[in-house]
Amino acid sequence: MKDPAPKKVKLMTLDPGHFHAALVQKSMYDQINKNVYVYGPKGPDIANYLKLIEGYNTRENNPTQWVEKVYEGDDYLQKMIAEKPGNVMVVSGKNNKKIDYIKAAVDAGIHVYADKPMIISPEGFKTLEQVFKTAAEKDLLVYDIMTERFEITTILQRELSMNTNVFGTLIEGTPEKPAITKESVHHFFKYVSGKPLKRPEWFFDTKQRGEGLNDVSTHLVDLVQWEAFPNVILKKSDIEIIDAKHWTTDLSKNMFKKVTGADTFPDFLKKDLDGELLKINCNGSITYKIKDKVAKTSVIWNFQAPEGTGDTHYSIMRGTKCDLIIKQGAEENYKPKLYIKINSNADKVAFEDNLKTLISTTINKKYPEVKLENIDDETWTLNIPQEFKIGHEEHFEQVTQNFLKYLKDGNIPAWEVPNMIVKYYTTSEAFKFVNSNN
Repeated sequence: MKDPAPKKVKLMTLDPGHFHAALVQKSMYDQINKNVYVYGPKGPDIANYLKLIEGYNTRENNPTQWVEKVYEGDDYLQKMIAEKPGNVMVVSGKNNKKIDYIKAAVDAGIHVYADKPMIISPEGFKTLEQVFKTAAEKDLLVYDIMTERFEITTILQRELSMNTNVFGTLIEGTPEKPAITKESVHHFFKYVSGKPLKRPEWFFDTKQRGEGLNDVSTHLVDLVQWEAFPNVILKKSDIEIIDAKHWTTDLSKNMFKKVTGADTFPDFLKKDLDGELLKINCNGSITYKIKDKVAKTSVIWNFQAPEGTGDTHYSIMRGTKCDLIIKQGAEENYKPKLYIKINSNADKVAFEDNLKTLISTTINKKYPEVKLENIDDETWTLNIPQEFKIGHEEHFEQVTQNFLKYLKDGNIPAWEVPNMIVKYYTTSEAFKFVNSNN
């Protein structure tokens, strides 16, 4: 991008079928006009989105002041392109339609702020590559919402891995013992902004939403790139799929009703019914090489988290001097915690000195009061002040501030667009791998 965007951003929210569309507006931003132009088909998706916005506008603490200008009709995309009252399109909904929406916006000269995933098929990937070419020619920003980069234990795992005195270098790894592993456990029934989340019926159709391989895996593949190769421009040729799998989570009619409110399964889900059970191909794992390092991502969907818990994340980066491990289980009270485990061949005295120096200098300059705690002869953890433990919903504000900065400056890091392409190439190739081996 060469030319800075206009000082005031005007949002156009297209077909907001996923609650992430509303989370972009959980906060107000100086750079964004309070009027938001919403286009979509008449139905429950827009109604649920507007209900969340109304909740933000009427909350007791720091209410927002969004004014929603809504158009409902079957020609919603054409109407948005024709009227073009804004300069940024926000899109978060049916993933099978998303790449067509993105292409139409870019062709019309509109910046795009998209919830992941931007594509769910190999055909969509080809279109996405063309979209980025067109966006570059028109000085447009196309950016996806990678909230997980703002989780503090992930940030610190990345920071520690970049210090060769502590981490050494990332090992090459094997399929049995990858150099970097990311595992995410999600739940269909959950609470958002303090209320039970009502999911649309289409969310359970992998033809419309995508599978775990090309939906949530987008986050995990992004984190692998962002942590293992910070600020490095990647290429498609850096990726080699070793193995990929997918499997189902089964929902009863009562479970489906609890999360959607629907008494029966819609016709488009009948293809996935096995007797009375809905079998959703929403889980997936990818084992692959990225620049000759073996990585593995896994996405698991359960129906509902145990009381007092929520979505969880596990990660390990294996270095030549130590392993950096994020756990979020019962022992951690289901809150993410970062552990540093020294390798048996490392000099413990020198390692601990280097670790203490890293924390007291580099880390504490960025994150004051982060403290090192020794657990046993080979393991340490970081005690992180509560102010840095920002929740998933709040990460949307942080990503949006990044997006607005890139718009204002008319610039984006050189690695971002190439690595978005590589990220979606990885998930697309994994999807092809699974389907060609079935």
